[in-house]
Order: sequence, then C-alpha cells, then structure tokens
Amino acid sequence: MNILVAPDSFKGTFTAAEVAGHIAAGIRAAGGSARELPVADGGEGTFGVLARGLDARPVRVATVGPWGEPVHAAIGLTADGTAVVELAAASGLNLPSDGDRDPVAASTYGTGVLIAEAARHGARRILVAAGGSATTDGGAGAIAAIEDHGGLRGAQIVILSDVTTRFSDAAPVFGPQKGAGPATVGLLTRRLGLLADSFVRDFGRDPRPVDRTGAAGGFSGGMWARYGAGLVSGADYVLDLLGFDAHLAASSAVVVGEGRLDSQTGQGKIIAAILARAGTKPVYAVVGSVDPDLGNDADRFAGITVAGNPAAMEAAGAELARSRLAASHASLALHAAGHALR
Repeated sequence: MNILVAPDSFKGTFTAAEVAGHIAAGIRAAGGSARELPVADGGEGTFGVLARGLDARPVRVATVGPWGEPVHAAIGLTADGTAVVELAAASGLNLPSDGDRDPVAASTYGTGVLIAEAARHGARRILVAAGGSATTDGGAGAIAAIEDHGGLRGAQIVILSDVTTRFSDAAPVFGPQKGAGPATVGLLTRRLGLLADSFVRDFGRDPRPVDRTGAAGGFSGGMWARYGAGLVSGADYVLDLLGFDAHLAASSAVVVGEGRLDSQTGQGKIIAAILARAGTKPVYAVVGSVDPDLGNDADRFAGITVAGNPAAMEAAGAELARSRLAASHASLALHAAGHALR
C-alpha cells in the first residue's frame, strides 16, 4: 500500500511541504507507505513547491513592494535555465505597509524587478506564480521595471494562475478583495481599458477577449500583450512539472489538502485538477475547515477529515493508513476464502 500525499498549503499557517510531512508521518507510523508531493496552483506557496520540485537555487533580490517600500524577495534559479518568481513576494496583498494601502496606487513594479533579475542571471524560461496580488495595474508597473532593468534578454515568461478571468473583469472580480469600493472599481476598470487600448496600438495585442488575462489584476494580460507570455493553468502546469501522473500510477490512494474546502475548490484549484486525474483511485481530503455548503462536492472524496494542526494531521494520516490496511486485509481474506471454496 503506497499513498500519495499531495496537499496544497494551508493559507497563512502551514506550507504544502509541512502539511505533506505531517500527514505522511502519520501514515508511516501506522504501517503504511507514503510519497510526499507538495503541490500548488499558482497561488500562495507555489514558489516553494516549484523551487523544491525543480531543485532551484534561491537568490535574494532587493526590490519594492506594491506601495513602494523596500522589500527583499527570493527568485529560484535552476541549472537548466528556468527561474521561479512569486508575484506575491513583491506585489502581494499581505505585504506590510506603513502608508495608505491604496488599491489604485498599488503597482507590480517590484515583480518586474524580480523578472528582470531572473533574466539577468541567464534564465531562459521564467515561471511567475500570479496569486495573491495587491494590484490592479494591468502589469504596467512590471513592464516599466523590466524595461528599466535591461529587458527580458530573450527569456520567455509563463504565467501560472488558478483563474480564467479576463482583463476587463479584473477590477470588478478582484478589486473588492484589495480594498476597492464601487467607485474605485469603476476607476480601475476604465484605467485597464485605456491600458488595453495602448497595448493594441503599440503591440497589436488586445488582452480583453483572452482567458486568464485578468489574473493578478490584469498583470497576466500585460505580460501577454507586451511579451507574449504563456498563460496556463497553474494547477495542471505544476502537476505535470512534478510528474504527478507517474506518482499517481504507483499509488493506491491520494491525499489532498488545503486550508478550507469550499465551493471554490472545484474552480481551477489544485484539488479539482487532482480529482480530474485520479480516475478510480480513492481521493481523501485533509483540510483546515469545510464549508457547510459543500453539498454534492463532498461525494467526490473517499473521506474528508478536518485537521488544523500538526498532531491532527498526523492522526488523520494514521487513521487513513489503518483503514486502507484493514480494507486490504479484508480483501485478501475474502479472496482466500473464495479460492478455498473452489
């Protein structure tokens, strides 16, 4: 019995690697075998998952946050010329600020510095996890920073996101999460429209009718229009990069996890991508909390356990292993009894 442990992070509390480690420890303590494969979908924690999976070397970079304060953030560099950048590290909503956290002033300039620095270090492919932004600048700040710091030097950008929102919808969909009221949402929407017009005029590329261009307040659309960035499902890209399907084939069951299991879980999130690939393999969820309105989505799991701390995660892993072992022994006994009757 080999169980694949493939959780996302519990946002703001435990990394995906920590969650995987605790659950796997419980499985092993109960006599099972576990393979740890921390995952992400382009949101919080994607940098750590990709850096670990790609064996990327961290490089600290001095840059600026969304409201201009100095910050330091890491980029990941691999031996084969791939770089990993997490937008939230320099342009994230949760970064501290001593001033007004103005959603209009928030800029992706700091993320552009990270991208340019990755290119300066020789990266040929730059993966940008686009979740958790404080910004709705359509990538204008990042474009300015990239141009100010030497350009892409031939590198290709790939944006990983867990949403399919389009450029024009970025402000109404995500603006309220960033502190924008109705009037500010209108202002940001008009500003994105003017920016899209400039992209058409200057580069012949209009992000408005293209899926995923609204991620991170239109950042992905700006990267697509200016640099031809690839726009991909963060969940599927990460799973493919980590060789998930091969690990799945070698496993008898899968454990997924995230901070809260709710109706959004099935909308481009990593758990939905794993469920789609699992086929007949049983999928168990170990989560921080469960929305009471989960409804029929609960039927997609072989079991759901709420475990909000390391001890509970280990206990959940142990119980899962014991139940799988018991089921396996019962199946063997039934098979033996049937053989004896022949």
